[in-house]
Amino acid sequence: MADSPTFALWRKLTAKPGGKQLFSAAMCLRVPYFRTVLPSVRELRPGYCEVTAPKWWGVYNHIGTFHAIAACNLAEIAMGMLAEATVPATHRWLPKGMTVAYVAKAETSLRAVAELPELPEFGEDGFELPVPVTITDTNGKPVVTATITIWVTPKKKS
Repeated sequence: MADSPTFALWRKLTAKPGGKQLFSAAMCLRVPYFRTVLPSVRELRPGYCEVTAPKWWGVYNHIGTFHAIAACNLAEIAMGMLAEATVPATHRWLPKGMTVAYVAKAETSLRAVAELPELPEFGEDGFELPVPVTITDTNGKPVVTATITIWVTPKKKS
């Protein structure tokens, strides 16, 4: 099946020096709200995405840690890029819901990994696809876990 335009761009840009940074910047231009966490896509392939975000004053909460909703934004980025790399160009996806657990204070920069246990089949029927995301601190300690459910359907034929 054909790659989505987003995943095709990832493949093209990451073959060049500085391509990951350029891709991350382009992603933020396409989805401006993502800029709030200064994300950097580190790895992207069908069923897997890793994104990092620095701890900077723009994501601080009232106690000086990484704000919970900023961490949710990071989880959504990882899920969205995974979906773009996984869902073929013949289909579309939409977020349907998100369940989040804040399991520890996020006192450092963060790393979000969205990973599917197995790749789904893409047929003629729509289906829900739960995407698990784990966010860890720089020591590898989980600070947020999330499951973001997306609705996947074939694109309507023109």
